[in-house]
Amino acid sequence: AAAGSERPGSTALALLGPAPGAPCCPHGPALLFVKTSQGTEEGRRFYACSACRDRKDCNFFQWEDEKVSEARLAAREEYNRSHQPCFTHRQNVDRYKNFVLLPLSKRRFCQECQQLLLPAEWKKHSDHQFLCDITTAQLKSPSQLLYPLENKKTNAQYLFTDRSCQFLLNLLTDLGFRRVLSVGTPRLHEMIQSKASQEEEFNVRSLLLDIDFRYSQFYTEDEFCHYNMFNHHFFGGEAARETCRKFLCEETGERVIMVTDPPFGGLVEALASSFKKLMTMWNETEKEGHDNREMPMFWIFPYFFESRILDFFPSFSMMDYQVDYDNHALYKHGKTGRRQSPVRIFTNLTPSMIVLPEEEGYRFCTVCQRYVSSGNQHCEICNSCTSKDGRRWKHCVLCKKCVKPSWFHCNNCKCCTLEKHSCEKSDSGCFVCGKAGHKRSACPSLSRS
Repeated sequence: AAAGSERPGSTALALLGPAPGAPCCPHGPALLFVKTSQGTEEGRRFYACSACRDRKDCNFFQWEDEKVSEARLAAREEYNRSHQPCFTHRQNVDRYKNFVLLPLSKRRFCQECQQLLLPAEWKKHSDHQFLCDITTAQLKSPSQLLYPLENKKTNAQYLFTDRSCQFLLNLLTDLGFRRVLSVGTPRLHEMIQSKASQEEEFNVRSLLLDIDFRYSQFYTEDEFCHYNMFNHHFFGGEAARETCRKFLCEETGERVIMVTDPPFGGLVEALASSFKKLMTMWNETEKEGHDNREMPMFWIFPYFFESRILDFFPSFSMMDYQVDYDNHALYKHGKTGRRQSPVRIFTNLTPSMIVLPEEEGYRFCTVCQRYVSSGNQHCEICNSCTSKDGRRWKHCVLCKKCVKPSWFHCNNCKCCTLEKHSCEKSDSGCFVCGKAGHKRSACPSLSRS
């Protein structure tokens, strides 16, 4: 949630989570938030869109205790209906079947509407820009045909490079997984789909859960579900939920893993809540259960969210592998220093099982029993490979931990920080409860729903 500025008299928002009977916007059930003022435990509660943090993207807002008139409810339902896709998933599947039967010269894709066009629809899109002669290879790689959506907080589609995607797929197959629940990872999904259609011996299957409904033009209901990972909402209703549940059934010993790559500006609390519900769905797929085990999972996220992820999944650990993206200005392989990709793999699998490519500079630390980057040197005092960002970190005796190489110990702040910084400290303490010793994000008074 928006943090607000930590100064007396200002307000901030805190996420309380999904609530039974929550009102809906075009993105599904809204989430419940609370507005807090510094020094007070709780303010007035309200509902807001689960996926969009910017009111310009979705302006849904309702106080929890507000009485909504019948006329306003009807207007809201009509608004939600009008903002749904013009075709259903089933209609898109039928359209795709007709599209692939067309000769190459009649295969067109409207770039403005991001839609495959049948000949009868050309006239309607005559003043739009479109691509012609759409090949089968392009249809098998929709993430390269569609414009990436780049709203950082809602549906940022920073797409894996072939290097990262191939590494992930090789790792999954080496670990023995034969089913991949791809949550917001369209490029990994299409690589699996493509290999399955071209190689007879390739026996890995994937189900894509994504909020981008455009993918329904290219995949059947058994290959794609329209899904909001911020509120665990299946837009296709019970039928889509059942598709996901069936996919998670580990028949004939086929192991399942979930791989997710959420928008980096998304709410960690909301994401964790949804992922736990998917894990619960997996646990319910067998009569005997899974002995309270967690579904194997790769959560791909920047390393500076490590403490937040571990708050919700204490069994997770962070791998050193740097995930990079085709269409991100900074998160690319080969850059050094602060411009290295900060994106890592968080997993509940045993770290020693995750073999990282030695040709890219990764090595195995026998003490930590995991692969680490070449710059991540083992600290004898911490007894751990402590670097998070790929650079060699240094140990501070006063802080009793390793810190970034660009940090220095400040006697005024009594901790390591950047050399050029302000030593002025706020006397107000935590923004939410007013107590010293922690920040708003770690305040124990906030709900961890």
